[in-house]
Amino acid sequence: MSTKTANPIVGTNPKSRVVIASLIGTSIEFYDFYVYATAAVLVFPTLFFANADPTISLLSSFAVFGVAFIARPIGSIVFGHFGDRIGRKQTLVASLLTMGIATFVIGLLPTGLTPGWEILAPGALVVLRFAQGLGLGGEWSGAALLATENAPEGKRAIYGTFPQLGAPIGFILANTVFLIFSLNLSSEQFLSWGWRVPFLASALLVVVGLYVRLRLFETPAFQKVIESGEVAKVPLARVFVTSWRPLILGTFIMLATYTLFYLMTTFTLTFGTAPATVEAAQAAADAAGKPFSPDAFIAGLGYTRVEFLVMLIVGVVFFGIFTMVSGPLAERFGRRAHLVVTTIGIIVFGLVFVPLFGGGFVGVMALLIIGFVLMGLTFGPMAAVLPELFPTNVRYTGSALAYNLSSILGAAVAPFIALALWAAAGGSPVLVGVYLSAMGVITLVALLISKETRDVDYS
Repeated sequence: MSTKTANPIVGTNPKSRVVIASLIGTSIEFYDFYVYATAAVLVFPTLFFANADPTISLLSSFAVFGVAFIARPIGSIVFGHFGDRIGRKQTLVASLLTMGIATFVIGLLPTGLTPGWEILAPGALVVLRFAQGLGLGGEWSGAALLATENAPEGKRAIYGTFPQLGAPIGFILANTVFLIFSLNLSSEQFLSWGWRVPFLASALLVVVGLYVRLRLFETPAFQKVIESGEVAKVPLARVFVTSWRPLILGTFIMLATYTLFYLMTTFTLTFGTAPATVEAAQAAADAAGKPFSPDAFIAGLGYTRVEFLVMLIVGVVFFGIFTMVSGPLAERFGRRAHLVVTTIGIIVFGLVFVPLFGGGFVGVMALLIIGFVLMGLTFGPMAAVLPELFPTNVRYTGSALAYNLSSILGAAVAPFIALALWAAAGGSPVLVGVYLSAMGVITLVALLISKETRDVDYS
């Protein structure tokens, strides 16, 4: 892709096209991402790390899961450079292809159980997971700018909820596919070939996303940058020189959101489906033909995979609803005030993990619903908040960097830290909740020292 600035085809994007293009792209990207996240818990420990004990296999799978978060800031730099140099549209197409192709190829990989692929298969998985992270590193910011730079005055936060809605939609799509195959295939069939289908099916979604995005015009805000000759030659350098403070604030404003997100999706699935007794863990290990050490046993809730996926999907419905609710709230009360109240809610929520997780089905369901309601309220406004921190000519790079640097601090390490804290507490989630609350306190401080961005001049 050339870095030479091209004059974009000028035109007005219809509201419906903006909504669909920003929504479908992030839905596809998050579908791809969640397909891996679900597989990292349910099948990859067995298929790609088969020679280790169950705990080490799970940790190895999560380590590969975290590779994408390391790649995301790199993706934000690469795609941010082109997004601020040649425009949002072309960059969004490239980011979609990057992640879509990587996801499809994962579905074709031989597993670590294949003779001769014991080392090659995990290595290839790492490379493709890195490519997934590169694509998502450029996708979110471009989709957020597509929505908000086309938004009417006073509706940026509302329009910004559409790319954010891609997260719950992608999650529901990915887990529904896994759920359908889990219900209709035996465990042997699912581990043999069923897990591949969600990855391969992403190709169909990518084709739809490309069709919609190729029909877009460039955003009005970037057209003005072109016309005024204000295109940044090196957007990354410009961000660090002129916008370093918003970059730091944006990174920590997003921290609690990311931590909550991956605890609610990845840790809860792990904790919820882990055997509740030593006997159940021994039986599961025997059925899988894997070694088991009672000394390494960490108690979970003992739900089946299908049961907990259904519970998660119900919770994520609330995520989607309150993502949409957050836009009007952030417009009416301001981004900062809305997020301060929501972050306080996240801090309190972390402190009630133990009674909720210990409350049987009702308690666990209440935890999932409350957690995902808070997730929607904090995640929804971010597509407006982070871009509003930066001037137009570095907005793609700046918002992408803040979003993805936060992904390392709040998401890449979250599943690993949560597992360690879960083990340290002897199977109790108490320290995991405290960890979430601590991240919430850091975000609250960042919000309190930041300024309201609702009325900033966006162009």
